[in-house]
Amino acid sequence: MVAAVAALIALLAAAIWSVVDLGIDVTALVTGAQNAAAFVARMVPLDFPPGGETISLMAQTLSIVTVATVLSVVLGLPLALAAASITASHRWSRSASRSVIMVMRAIPDLVMALFFFRVFGLGALPGILAMGLHSIGMVGKLYADAIEDLDHGPMEALRTAGASRRQQIVSGILPLLLPQLIATALHRFDINLRGSVLLGYVGVGGLGMAMADALNTMDYQRGMALALIMLALCIVVEMISAATRTALLGRTPDRRRGLLGPLDRLADGWVTQPVATHEPQHVRSGRIRTAPPWDAERIRRTLAVTVTAVIIALAVLRSDVNPASLLTGLTHIDATLGLFWPPSAGGSWDVLVDAMMVTIQIGLAATLIGVVIALPVGSLAARNVAPNTATANIFRLIIVVVRALPELILAIILIVMMGLGPVPGAVALGLGSVGLLGKLIADSIEETDVRVQDALHATGAARVQVHVAATLRQVLPTLVAHVLYQLDVNIRSATLLGIVGAGGIGYYLLNASRVQQFQTVTLILLMILALVLLLEMLSAWIRRVVS
Repeated sequence: MVAAVAALIALLAAAIWSVVDLGIDVTALVTGAQNAAAFVARMVPLDFPPGGETISLMAQTLSIVTVATVLSVVLGLPLALAAASITASHRWSRSASRSVIMVMRAIPDLVMALFFFRVFGLGALPGILAMGLHSIGMVGKLYADAIEDLDHGPMEALRTAGASRRQQIVSGILPLLLPQLIATALHRFDINLRGSVLLGYVGVGGLGMAMADALNTMDYQRGMALALIMLALCIVVEMISAATRTALLGRTPDRRRGLLGPLDRLADGWVTQPVATHEPQHVRSGRIRTAPPWDAERIRRTLAVTVTAVIIALAVLRSDVNPASLLTGLTHIDATLGLFWPPSAGGSWDVLVDAMMVTIQIGLAATLIGVVIALPVGSLAARNVAPNTATANIFRLIIVVVRALPELILAIILIVMMGLGPVPGAVALGLGSVGLLGKLIADSIEETDVRVQDALHATGAARVQVHVAATLRQVLPTLVAHVLYQLDVNIRSATLLGIVGAGGIGYYLLNASRVQQFQTVTLILLMILALVLLLEMLSAWIRRVVS
């Protein structure tokens, strides 16, 4: 415990040092604020593309993200089944599956996209493969953890009855896992949609690429208009996904209410026996019913499956994936891999090390900025802490908007206002951290035992005293876990923000790819992978000790 506390103190000291060393101070922020008026003057009036072009760009983006997310689920679920102890066939397969999941999570999708562009050429396919394979890291891990947490009773009963391993998984695991499976896929879809902006800078089509082209030519009126469209799209998708995840994992609505309520009432006349009885159900012809009745719940499931299948089919068609290009690229993958090996610094080792240190500083500084802002925002978004419901709703809305705003767009805006360098990158990631951290803090505070707060209130303690002494003390272990997770996310993101001039290793990664120094790309990738794995092990150890 003492060592974990010392590690946390060291991380805090490193974050403070990073803020000071990078030059993130009041002067830099004031200068950026003063330049904001000039930037706004350059971006207004916004130049929105024609309606048909806008719809086409949105459809292309959504198609690529949809197919990539489906690919991650299709590949991630078998890996998760092989990685979970209850469903793994052998110990070695479990270790191998978890290693694949960890590596996919550690390799940035941008790096994968650069590689796949070299293999398959231009088009949507490299972006789909990069986004889909990278998503396996999150999807596979969350699915494996969900399988571990399931009630294993049904599977044990099937095993006792002589069911095969496949039958145990299909009948005893997948039905219980289905809500978590869908909820995780929707969450990953949100993340991939925001990530598509970054991939647009390396040639993946859609809104991201159109926005990158506009901003690279300093056409801020068109670029910011496209950014606003992407923000609105992210907010809509976030709200729909959040409502769907809540319905799947939380509340169970009254089936007699809502739009499909009449279907439930109409379905009562289709059987002659009450649904709750253990006696066989009969249809009007007198035959015993062997299938579930067509009530609103079954209609919902059927409609959901049908609509999902149609959306996926349309996304595949709209993404214009060429199977011939896939097969052709696979035949040349060995030659392409040869270009990336052996790793080489190209005489720039000291420069790459310095850039990696700047990346670490950006991640640390961004996390500190995010925590400082997210603590009050998340506290006021918690309904048991906010002075009234309206305040909680306002701050919840702020969190939703911030979460939907891609960090890359924020970084571009800040770079225009503050100039090139790590400062706008750190500030952009810090503000972006408020979305996730604020939500996690608010949810954690709402789950605290309110009796402790009530006891302090009864003794005459002020609201701030109760919040600090009772509420925050209860959520402290959870808060530490959330901050460490955000640090992990920020350092991963900091490795890529350099492509728009925000400093760090990302600039050298993109530059090495553009001049075809693929061996340097491999070395930078290995440096990023080592940093991410080291940070992940440190975070896992601290979370285990603190909790």
